[in-house]
Amino acid sequence: MKKGTVFVLSGPAGSGKSTVREALMSRGLNFHYSVSDTTRKPRAGEVNGVDYNFITREEFEEGIARGDYYEHAKYTGEYYGTPVSQLEPYIESGVNVILEIEVDGAMQVKKRDKNAVLVMLLPPSFSCLEARLRGRGTETEEKIRRRLARARAEVLHFDKYDYFLLNDDDGVEACVRQLEIIAEAQSYRTGNYPDFPTKFFNT
Repeated sequence: MKKGTVFVLSGPAGSGKSTVREALMSRGLNFHYSVSDTTRKPRAGEVNGVDYNFITREEFEEGIARGDYYEHAKYTGEYYGTPVSQLEPYIESGVNVILEIEVDGAMQVKKRDKNAVLVMLLPPSFSCLEARLRGRGTETEEKIRRRLARARAEVLHFDKYDYFLLNDDDGVEACVRQLEIIAEAQSYRTGNYPDFPTKFFNT
């Protein structure tokens, strides 16, 4: 049986990760979205168990100690992590899994799974990113500056990713189409068919 592939979607705050991921999932393709655990508070409109599993710091740290997380990282002082239960059963059954995670977590996934596909989503320019963050009107100047500093650090990992996508003002549908093309190509990677040689010689 073909194994599924782990797809990591990363990018600075304001790059449009959630929008692109939601558009991809609406296509009804062979993807499971792995809902991450986090210790941060829900934002307006976010639903527990849909956008994130919102848990306490104590619960998260207990999960780390038990080995419950496929990857985990701290971002702006809060924990984020992918539960193993949200990933491995789907991969083994041939379903692709998409993770919307930060660079630190992406590097953990790449180290753990050589067949994982890392995609960095970026706006057309840094000035565009800053305009998007300021346009939200929901964050303090200090928080905006922290996010911009973090974005500079994240983009320095550009060459560690397999693909990048530019999300301009009209680019969500284009990004989704490109992700579909990447997924189609990855479905033919030999690493996704570990039992093929044995089956080939026994047929």
